[in-house]
This record gives sequence, C-alpha cells and structure tokens, in this order.
Amino acid sequence: MIDDADLALATQVLESCRARGLTLATAESCTGGLVAAALTAIAGSSDVVERGFVTYSNAAKAELLGVPTQLIAAKGAVSAEVAAAMAAGALIRARVGLVVAVTGIAGPGGATPGKPVGLVHFGLARQGAATRTEKRVFAGDRAAVRAQALRLALELLLAGAQAAKTASPRAG
Repeated sequence: MIDDADLALATQVLESCRARGLTLATAESCTGGLVAAALTAIAGSSDVVERGFVTYSNAAKAELLGVPTQLIAAKGAVSAEVAAAMAAGALIRARVGLVVAVTGIAGPGGATPGKPVGLVHFGLARQGAATRTEKRVFAGDRAAVRAQALRLALELLLAGAQAAKTASPRAG
C-alpha cells in the first residue's frame, strides 16, 4: 500500500521537519496507522517521528486524544470538528511541533446520509498556528480511499513543516 511516491513524500516530510527542528505525531482513524508506517519506513525517522495514535473507535478518540464525546455525538466522528480536535489533542499529548489527523469512511460500509464512502476529514495542527482542516471525498474501493488519504496526509505534513519557521524539537 505504501508506494515509492509516498515514500519519497515521507522522506521530504522528514527532511523538512529536521531542517526546522520539528517533531511530529499522527492521529489516525480510517488510515489505521498508514501515515505513521510511511514515515517510519524511512531509516532514521525516529529523530522526527515521536508517536502515532491509531484511534479507530470513538472511545479511543476521547481517551487517547481528549476529543469531547459531546463533540463526537453532535458532529459525528467523521467531521472537520473531530479532525481538528484529534490533531489538537495529539499536539498536546505528544508534545510535538506538528500533527496530522485523519478520520473518514473508507468503506465499503459505514456511509450515512450526507457522509458517503470516501469522505475523509484531515486536521493539521502546528505549535503556534491555528489548526487547519481539509475535506475530501475520494473515489474507489477501501484500499484506494486509504491510499489517497495517506498521500494527502503526507502532503499536509509537508506543507505544515514548510510553513514553520523554526521550533524546538519538543514543545511543552
């Protein structure tokens, strides 16, 4: 599932973070750890990658990342608000400079009215910056949705790292 293009992108993320003294974490639901796996497939990534949270269930999102259960109940686990809360929670708990969060419906089931298979929300949190969200509806089967989500998550991390000036390796 992690192809050469994704590994090259992961390498760029790591290099950009190193150049700015950033460490990072991931908070993943529908990607199930693919973003962390792509980053840690690169030798030497441990100086940048602090940890990855796989928070597939709503309980895990609440317990590990501090996402309010009321927010999940009101907006749904697959929402911009929950993606932002996942990213912000991971930023605080991991004490890093950069976090990407991913929550979505990879399929084939799980769709609801207004939330089709392929819907994925992303959160990007960086120390000292407002949390940013992105929404996409990807086409294809489960593997295709997850692969596209992986790619966009890496692109968001790269953009977040490039936007940072300098940071301490460990915030907090």
